[in-house]
Amino acid sequence: MASPQEWIIGFHAVTELLNRQCADVVQLVVQQGRDDERLNSLKSLAQQSDVDIEELAKREMDKRFPGVHQGVAALCRNPIKAKTEKELIAILDALDRDPLLLVLDGVTDPHNLGACLRTADAVGVDAVIVPKDKSATLNATVHKVASGAAETVNLIAVSNLARCLHALQQRGIWIVGTADETDKSIFEQDLTGALALVMGAEGAGLRRLTREHCDFLVAIPMAGKLGSLNVSVATGVCLFEAVRQRNQI
Repeated sequence: MASPQEWIIGFHAVTELLNRQCADVVQLVVQQGRDDERLNSLKSLAQQSDVDIEELAKREMDKRFPGVHQGVAALCRNPIKAKTEKELIAILDALDRDPLLLVLDGVTDPHNLGACLRTADAVGVDAVIVPKDKSATLNATVHKVASGAAETVNLIAVSNLARCLHALQQRGIWIVGTADETDKSIFEQDLTGALALVMGAEGAGLRRLTREHCDFLVAIPMAGKLGSLNVSVATGVCLFEAVRQRNQI
């Protein structure tokens, strides 16, 4: 049976792919006529790994690779997939410090998932947990928006999110969920120690069972007329507040 193959687009995502999975890169496609340092560096990286390089006119690339491809695309065999709950346990067991986890409860927009992965990488999150159903998957858009973070961050897909949260609590990990209707500010909540930060889906927020498994519910105080932030923006606010508190210990 042939290995699955997937196109990855965008400079950051393709560069990270070549750095981490060069043996799995089948082909690199670049925009014809470009001769800039950034592209030449990427081509040189591919040549070092004996990756076949094809040049296409911009019009052809636009047809073949919808979205903002930045003139770069790579065909990858055995593309990165989400890890399992068993692998999450192994990740947690290997840590020599308190874990920092991000849980996304039904984030279905691949742009938001990619942005959340990029922020998770920036703050050093140990794993991002999503439900197998009702969640965006690691597609080309996620890879592009994540700018390489899809290759660096542990993404865990679980079949039962509520059960996973309970298992995390059994390990002594506090579950902090975000909800608009609570009066407690994220800036008032202790975010040090073993922590899993739970963000709700676009529009719908946290599901009932997810909410019931949270130890604390917090909100981002809003001074303007809008009632909430985009989930990827809210994730950035909450994660960096957690890092700020943890760095003060």
